[in-house]
Amino acid sequence: MTVIPPYLQPGNTIGITCPAGFMAPGKAAACIQILQSWGYEVMVGKTLTGISDNYFSGTDEERTEELQAMLDDKHIHAIVFGRGGYGVGRIIDQLNFKKFCKYPKWLVGYSDITVLHNHILTNYGIASLHAPMAGAFSEMQQEPFYLSAWKDAIEGRKAKYTFETHPLNRKADVSGILTGGNLSLLSNIIGSSSEVDTKNKILFIEDIGEYYYKIDRMLYQLKRSGQLKKLAGLVVGGFTDMKDTERPFGKPLEQIIKDAVAAYSFPVCFNFPVSHTLKNVPLKVGVRYRLKVGSKTCHLIEM
Repeated sequence: MTVIPPYLQPGNTIGITCPAGFMAPGKAAACIQILQSWGYEVMVGKTLTGISDNYFSGTDEERTEELQAMLDDKHIHAIVFGRGGYGVGRIIDQLNFKKFCKYPKWLVGYSDITVLHNHILTNYGIASLHAPMAGAFSEMQQEPFYLSAWKDAIEGRKAKYTFETHPLNRKADVSGILTGGNLSLLSNIIGSSSEVDTKNKILFIEDIGEYYYKIDRMLYQLKRSGQLKKLAGLVVGGFTDMKDTERPFGKPLEQIIKDAVAAYSFPVCFNFPVSHTLKNVPLKVGVRYRLKVGSKTCHLIEM
């Protein structure tokens, strides 16, 4: 049974750190201001100071040390990551989750944070929150729905998302533990200690800036490794800024996915609002959801 970290209440402390790519310090300003306006204390890590001179927000050792300190500190009630990019896979095996398991807290992020979400679910059975990170708050201010959904999720209000159907959807009404995230990372962690067990689970996927043939390759990696074989359902989010080769791959994204799962009977729904864009609703990884795929609308309901 999944362990659900305590939901937040005003007065709790939220830590912000960057365990992966570099983020300019000012990008977190809106997040800090909004969290404080909601009544939370905010602890900002050194990885947000902008002193790095390369791709990462600090050395592997600096990023590990800061994240470890926040994981261990029982007075920090949630950790919101600054941004993704790349880097969690370099440090995940150096992290110790002993104190985190004793005092679990919500870990909030997406993209490269997919590694962390699936690692703690697979190894420790602890839920986490796939949701916009600190760098996205300035944009979310322009869309109250997404900001409100983020606050609702971290404070324990259950989500019910309704969205339009798609011609390639497969109708069904199923339930299962939700897992997933960025397709590139889900493919990358296969064979590692972070690999997720997808049996009887609802899997959600999204990605950005990939070539069509790479999406096809990653889906076949999931297929060959057995991760698509016994899914309860598949939720397809946004695949933004897609690219094609000089000689076209020959299929649109939706057809690539349809063909990859053609051998299976589980329900599939496209165009779910989880992505690298503003349309990125919070999803609790490790929590049970109900997926209803109908002829006119689809629903993803937290149980």
